[in-house]
Amino acid sequence: MAPKKQPKRRAIAENRKARHNYFIEDTLEAGIVLAGSEIKSLRRGHSNIGEAYASYEKDALYLINAYIPTLDEASHFNHEPRRARKLLLHRKQLDKLMNALQRQGMTLVPLKMYFNDRGYAKLLLGLGKGKKQHDKREAAKTRDWNRQKARLMREKG
Repeated sequence: MAPKKQPKRRAIAENRKARHNYFIEDTLEAGIVLAGSEIKSLRRGHSNIGEAYASYEKDALYLINAYIPTLDEASHFNHEPRRARKLLLHRKQLDKLMNALQRQGMTLVPLKMYFNDRGYAKLLLGLGKGKKQHDKREAAKTRDWNRQKARLMREKG
C-alpha cells in the first residue's frame, strides 16, 4: 500500500512571535471570508498577521488587524487593508473556543495563514495563554542548552 501524500501547504504569512509570547495549548484551522482582490493580493505573498488577533463579535469569530495590502489593478473594487474578516468554523468548534476563552488569560492568536491543497486560504489559530517575562527567559535558556548539547554530541560522534 502506497503511503498517503501529505497535503501541500503554501504559507502566506506566519506569526513567528506567537510561540514566543504565548503558551499554545491547542490549534484549530479556520476558513476566511475574503474578497477577490484580497485573494489576488495574498497570492502575491505580501501580507502580515504579526499584530492580528481573533475576536468573538456578533455571534461569529473575526480576524482583527490582519494586513492584506490593496491591489492597484482592482481600482474601485479594492478592499480595506486592515478590515475585520469573518472566520469560518463549525458551531461545535466555536462553542468549544468560547468556553476556553472565558477561562482567565486565554486568547486566540493567528499562527499561520496558508493556502491548502485545494487552493483555499486557511488560518491556523492557536489557543494560548500569555507568557510572563521569566517564562520567556526560561524558554530561551532551554533552547540555548539544547543547541549546545546537540553541538557537543555532534563533536563527540
